[in-house]
Amino acid sequence: MKTHQDETVMPKSTEIMTVGPAKIKNPINFGRFTEEDEAVLVNISRRNVDGSPRSKKTPEHIYFEPAGPREKIYFDASKTKCAIVTCGGLCPGLNDVIRAIVMSAHHEYKVTSVFGIQYGLAGFVPEQGYDVIELTPEYVSRIHEFGGTVLGSSRGPQEPEAIVDALERMNISILFMVGGDGTMRAASKVVEEISKRGLSISVVGLPKTIDNDINYVSPSFGFDTSVETAAMAIKGAHVEATGAPWGIGMVKVMGRDAGYIAAQSALSCQEVNFCLIPEDPFDIHGENGFLNALNKRMKKSGNAVIVVAEGAGQELLDESSQKDASGNVKLSDIASLLKKEILDFFKDQGIEATLKYIDPSYIIRSVPANANDRIYCSFLGINAVHAGMTGRTGLVISRWNGRYVHIPMELVIKGKKRINIQSNYWRAVLESTGQPVSMKNE
Repeated sequence: MKTHQDETVMPKSTEIMTVGPAKIKNPINFGRFTEEDEAVLVNISRRNVDGSPRSKKTPEHIYFEPAGPREKIYFDASKTKCAIVTCGGLCPGLNDVIRAIVMSAHHEYKVTSVFGIQYGLAGFVPEQGYDVIELTPEYVSRIHEFGGTVLGSSRGPQEPEAIVDALERMNISILFMVGGDGTMRAASKVVEEISKRGLSISVVGLPKTIDNDINYVSPSFGFDTSVETAAMAIKGAHVEATGAPWGIGMVKVMGRDAGYIAAQSALSCQEVNFCLIPEDPFDIHGENGFLNALNKRMKKSGNAVIVVAEGAGQELLDESSQKDASGNVKLSDIASLLKKEILDFFKDQGIEATLKYIDPSYIIRSVPANANDRIYCSFLGINAVHAGMTGRTGLVISRWNGRYVHIPMELVIKGKKRINIQSNYWRAVLESTGQPVSMKNE
């Protein structure tokens, strides 16, 4: 059986680049500085630390560089200008990240200016006609109370040459790019162009994806809020399912290639009976298929709740060749197929099932962040400023093994995180829902 891994794959190198040596005394005069020789183990399992008792091979210890303020910085704060851009789809916590960057840069480092680039990377292109926003503490003081991003966002690539041209014109020292793996790929190209020109501009990435599928990011910000919001829709589906004879509630959540929102929501809502995710293919018909499993559940309990990730079951639909502005293949509608197949299946048995379908996708991604995500976003933004001021570049701020760390962009963009359907995590979902281990006929 083909599986999708979510376990740690040890990187070969975790070294972080800099635009030059840090020689300026950090103006922060309270707290402690992170020592340059501090490190966070990538894999903290006993086998990785002590080695296997069956092997004489010494374990290889790989470390991430911890985030935090350093004693010496590269940029002179009195001459430093920063820029922030948010890219891709919306996600809870974007405004919180923007606010944290502005507040930290202003209050801790007294930087000259922080500019907001409107509507994603398109905002760097003069022909688009988007104005630059000056982000002051007063401007961002209450933006965390609202969903979305005050800067706006967009999808689609822009030439790295045009972006670096804009950075030079604006005299930007540090660029903060907030987005998913596509944004980080673009960021890495911007870093290459900056290096090619011999410029001293730092590029710091902040990982954003509602799907929680970015490599070495555990979890991505906004994920906790999205699960909490999805849970409300699932509870509504359960009420609808139990309020009608032969009642079925179905909720579709985001999850193009990874089913983390669906799985985590199912675990948080014990009412879920089926959790369908992209990593676990299923058949609709046949002895072991989904409809037969649903039929058994309905005959036993008279109702069912189904949570399906948007990317689940794509192999059952006509493959689309169309792509969105980010280069992602446009997904076919698995929910419409399931609705038709479920109702037709029971109709053939002379049963009039009641199916209530809820799609909270855009509600999930557009709400303000909850308390946990707000705190998380604040630390990400603060640590991004610390990293940028030291001249570090080509890195992504993440939380790993309970610590905030610097991760090279090339590691982040190598692949996507997936649920391992052989893992204890997925087993917990199966135990919670009661669905079969496999709904494939082969």
